[in-house]
Amino acid sequence: MNDTTNRWRTIDIVVASVIAVAFGVIFWAWNLVWSATDAAFAFFPPAQTLIYGVWLVPAVLGGLVIRKPGASLYCELVASIVSALLGSQWGGITIVQGLMQGLGAELAFAAFRYRSYRLPTALLAGALTGLTAAIFDFVYWNKATDLVSYRIPYALLTIVSATVIAGGGAVFLTRSLANTGVLDRFPAGRERAAV
Repeated sequence: MNDTTNRWRTIDIVVASVIAVAFGVIFWAWNLVWSATDAAFAFFPPAQTLIYGVWLVPAVLGGLVIRKPGASLYCELVASIVSALLGSQWGGITIVQGLMQGLGAELAFAAFRYRSYRLPTALLAGALTGLTAAIFDFVYWNKATDLVSYRIPYALLTIVSATVIAGGGAVFLTRSLANTGVLDRFPAGRERAAV
């Protein structure tokens, strides 16, 4: 990929920021949903991570829409900053989490040299975002929990959730946005059938 296609245009920054801010607000609401569902998963607490993937969508969506190095990292990081500023119950550490999570999706797109934006790449981006999220949680939030009964199932279910919700969900959102015409100034909009 040559240097001119790697450069961010003003519209790239604006759209990535809109995605990030919108998801920062969604994160704030999802934080409340997460807390409210604790009791529903009391039978097997690691299963709560089946809904974790919502927090990882902007990392994959940003990469699919913007298609430039840094888009996944930017969208996830800014979304986490917005969430923290809105009063996330987990405080400023969510910014570090956003950095880690965005890095996972970024690695998937970088592995294909920012040239593949099909479903398998998006699923890989979701999975790697889930993996980096799980690694962070493994050493920060869950370090005092049992390895076999909690941390390993938690990590595996986080990756599954991220693959389906963040990876598959971002493809669905990208296609839906492209079909409205709002992404016509982006390759994702011009390649509606290919996403």
